[in-house]
Amino acid sequence: MPRRSPRARRKPGGAKLPQAPRVRSAPGRARPAAGRTKHAAKGARTSSATAKTAKPAGKPRAGVRPARRNGAARARRFAAPDPVRVRAVIEQLQELYPDAKCALDFRSPLELLIATILSAQCTDERVNKVTPALFAAYPDAAAFAAADQGALEKAIHSTGFFRNKAKSIREASADIVAKHGGNVPRTLEELTALRGVGRKTANVVLGNAYGIPGVVVDTHVTRLSHRLGLTNETDPVKIEFALMPLVPRELWTLFSHWLILHGRAVCNARKPLCGRCPLAPHCPKLGVSAPA
Repeated sequence: MPRRSPRARRKPGGAKLPQAPRVRSAPGRARPAAGRTKHAAKGARTSSATAKTAKPAGKPRAGVRPARRNGAARARRFAAPDPVRVRAVIEQLQELYPDAKCALDFRSPLELLIATILSAQCTDERVNKVTPALFAAYPDAAAFAAADQGALEKAIHSTGFFRNKAKSIREASADIVAKHGGNVPRTLEELTALRGVGRKTANVVLGNAYGIPGVVVDTHVTRLSHRLGLTNETDPVKIEFALMPLVPRELWTLFSHWLILHGRAVCNARKPLCGRCPLAPHCPKLGVSAPA
């Protein structure tokens, strides 16, 4: 028996019944697909209504800086520092801070090395409160190298990150005893070869304990060197090498102290006091959105 088509309907006499006209969807409006649930269709209508009523992105609020797109755009805003302007900045800083010196208390290169390790993510004032008792308990590198890890952690606990700092102090002291006869080395290469000692710590020791100039790059130096238009680098080592040719070698250590003091007193991170800053005539204020 021949198979009937599902669309062909016949009346008892065998003649085909007329087909009902197909209803087409209105232009621009799609019918739900076969098998689609009522909830899915409702969700689609809701999403469509949400898309129609969504507000377009407006302008950023006042005082909010737009995000930087890429490093290339930042580099285009940065101009090579003018030597005359750099000289004016140096002279002004020298006048502002004639008595600049290291804020850490120390009596020997070893004490300065230990204090600088402790100063990471900690204020100099806090370190200076901890070191007198610490140096009395551990008078030399051999004593620090043989120190009990737990006892040393307890002695420096208030400086923060005490576990890593205690480990760095013990390991660096062990290197000093084993490789340098208990004396802190006098070269950047030998200092940075000590475990737990980087370029910043090495330059602090060289410049302040041995009188060997070095550019110390901390958070203040990083911030001010960019705001003053001295460099657009962000890596501390690259900043160090960018500042070296701009500043006379004999002023490298002092220049670092000047920027640190100025960063604390005037050019702070959140709200720089540009309105009363003596460096304002020589400062392009890069990255400062709302100077006070």
